[in-house]
Amino acid sequence: MNKTGLQLRMAVAGSILFGLYLAAAWFFSILFGVSFVIVLIPSIVLLPAGQYKLGKWLAVRSTGAEDMPEEGQYRRVHEMTESLCRDMNMDKPRLMVADMGVPNAFATGRKGAGIVVVSSELMRLLDEDELEGVIAHELAHLKNRDTVIMVLGQSIATVVSYAVFFLVQALGDENPGGFIIAWIASIIANFLVMIFVMAISRYREYVADDTARQYIGSGDPLARALEKISAGAEGREPRVEDSGVNALCIFNADRSMLQRIFSTHPPTEKRIEKLRS
Repeated sequence: MNKTGLQLRMAVAGSILFGLYLAAAWFFSILFGVSFVIVLIPSIVLLPAGQYKLGKWLAVRSTGAEDMPEEGQYRRVHEMTESLCRDMNMDKPRLMVADMGVPNAFATGRKGAGIVVVSSELMRLLDEDELEGVIAHELAHLKNRDTVIMVLGQSIATVVSYAVFFLVQALGDENPGGFIIAWIASIIANFLVMIFVMAISRYREYVADDTARQYIGSGDPLARALEKISAGAEGREPRVEDSGVNALCIFNADRSMLQRIFSTHPPTEKRIEKLRS
């Protein structure tokens, strides 16, 4: 997939999401008899802000991550991160290390207030240029505000599912099983909206890979890192079961077709092929 095609797909998915959000906000404004703007403010500012803060705290807590010392064995990681941040014109994020059971890494937060967590397994597995590729990928997520974009998408899914719940319940007010029907309809609505959210997430991975390639000068080190990470994760159980954290990680195993549709990451072999093309 070329860059233009990628941007077009992201624009289409984003437009559909935004359209669904506006429709849900319009419905709530009618339902509660309030101004459309009054509905927009809490749903697009307060809800995502709360989810963002909680998600950032949970991601670090669930992995048991600790601050990465700037001296000793981690000194080189700090140096390469500082160098990449200068090139990317961004503040250095807080670096943390965690025992995750598998070689992996993730970024959470935003540009200027980000955290990059690297697993100890990853640092033992990769060569220095490969690790630099992974760090560049995670910094790209922060630079591109991908965590904020994904939280906003999840918030839209939540707003739409509530709108469907109230709409179905209002239409079936005389039905004794109206609450259950409305509840099931809201789950289905959330399910369908999340297809677009996950699609955007997969596109953002390609963008982060491409951004990393630009700043390290070649896509090969990151491609080799992904190959090693994929092989190193085989047959090993991650110690982190939080789906929110798994969505942030640089590697997420490819499984069944249904799981691929709802995967936050594109197939690893496609990412490798694109990095080397």
